[in-house]
Amino acid sequence: MWTKGEKKVGAAVAEDENFTFLGKGAHFKGVVNFEGTVRIDGKLEGEIHTTGTLVVGEHAVIKGIVTAGVLMMSGKVNGTVTATDKLQLLKPGILVGDIRTPNISIEEGARFQGMCDMGAEQSGDDYSELPANVHDIAVHRGKALA
Repeated sequence: MWTKGEKKVGAAVAEDENFTFLGKGAHFKGVVNFEGTVRIDGKLEGEIHTTGTLVVGEHAVIKGIVTAGVLMMSGKVNGTVTATDKLQLLKPGILVGDIRTPNISIEEGARFQGMCDMGAEQSGDDYSELPANVHDIAVHRGKALA
């Protein structure tokens, strides 16, 4: 089938990158730390941390704290999310909670409820005199994001 020294393409990819999978129907409670790419299609309650990419599949449900380099999600997440590189919320994904990421995209049909901190620094402009119909949301949250 293969000549000596020849490898299947899939085998070469598997050797180069750590890929972890929690399948549909699986339920995990606790704290999970990974390197590389992680795909969740089951249920996870607790914390999940990876410096790589976290893919939250359409049937996945996560409740808790999520930290990843890149987060691509089309499932349901309820909790605090940190994506150090970027976050992509894809339909029919639902994210309820607070997000901290420098880059975010939300596809039409996906839903988000919560706060998003993209690390924008206040410029030199004076915002102390906001129009009456504009409110500084950080004041209402006790400046928790500052």
